Amino acid sequence: MLELEKLNDFTESHGALKPGRGLLTGTIALTLAILSFLGVLAFHFPEYLTTPQLRKSYDVELLRKVMFAAMVVAGAISLGNIVLNRSRWLASFAFLLVVLTALLGGHKVPVNDFADNTPYIGLDWFILDLLGSALIFIFIEKLFALRKDQPVFRPEWQTDFHHFIVNHMLVGFVLLATNLLVHKLFGWAASDGIRGWVQGLPFWAGLLLIVLVADLVQYWTHRAYHEVPLLWRLHAVHHSVKSMDWLAGSRQHVLELLITRTLVLAPIYVLGFSKEVIDAYIVVVGFQAVFNHANVSVRLGPLRYVLVTPNFHHWHHSQDDEALDRNYAAHFAFLDHLFGTAVKSTREWPADYGVRGDYVPNGFLRQLQFPFTWKG
Repeated sequence: MLELEKLNDFTESHGALKPGRGLLTGTIALTLAILSFLGVLAFHFPEYLTTPQLRKSYDVELLRKVMFAAMVVAGAISLGNIVLNRSRWLASFAFLLVVLTALLGGHKVPVNDFADNTPYIGLDWFILDLLGSALIFIFIEKLFALRKDQPVFRPEWQTDFHHFIVNHMLVGFVLLATNLLVHKLFGWAASDGIRGWVQGLPFWAGLLLIVLVADLVQYWTHRAYHEVPLLWRLHAVHHSVKSMDWLAGSRQHVLELLITRTLVLAPIYVLGFSKEVIDAYIVVVGFQAVFNHANVSVRLGPLRYVLVTPNFHHWHHSQDDEALDRNYAAHFAFLDHLFGTAVKSTREWPADYGVRGDYVPNGFLRQLQFPFTWKG
């Protein structure tokens, strides 16, 4: 019971993990153990816990090897910390999860034929994205840190992680709802002639066009979130984050996520871009969405007037006077310069982030309710 309390207190805390006590290695072991446990559940119930679009793309045997490696690393680290008496309460939970995963079949769970049209949650997408994002962006943030004293587990990281979990788990619902809305609302606008021309474009031209089209919609949608009070109620949740890092972009109300994706995907559907171009666009938007919130000192010189960079988007999240309701673009910074909404400042980076007045509550559930309960 005492050990459960220690684990609970640890997950509710924030700050740098002090070396030499087994907290850093224990956290790595526990994270890998949790992902391995979720992975074995996905292997047992693929029809309900995995994303149909992803099933066709990834190599299951490679995932088995990655899962086995994660179990070995988590087990070895946690067992070592137990023997050395370094944060045994943390190491013990990690080791027990590894054992439980192994008892459930581990990486060897067979995957038989299953129905392909069942309701599902995107557990596989959550596992892959968390593992990939954490490995890539935490490394980049440590290498090119803007605020060097900001720890990985900064204040309010738990809230953003809860948003990350829910928004990834609901990927199936969001995609289904988005597709239905797009086809119902915008299906009439599709033209075979336009689609034929778009699909005939070279890959690089198609990619540039899809990013430009998506960003034009994103720009005006984003601007509306700031200028229409009813929409700001939703968007204020995203702006309430006070520390910028790779996890900060995950703080987004699920209703805003649905609205924005529907509006952005509508012209993509109408214009009929090829699957290869859409897949490449998804990679681009996924990377930029995380990277532009990251705690990295990147400006790109003159290119920052063309492309959205972390510097450009950090200003959008600033409370500073010159930054309010500015820098709306998600991909092409020149859109803000074209429409007169680019930040103009003599300083390179903003000072403070968040919503002025700090009126958005902390905590995932309270932020989910906030747009419907705020009296402002």
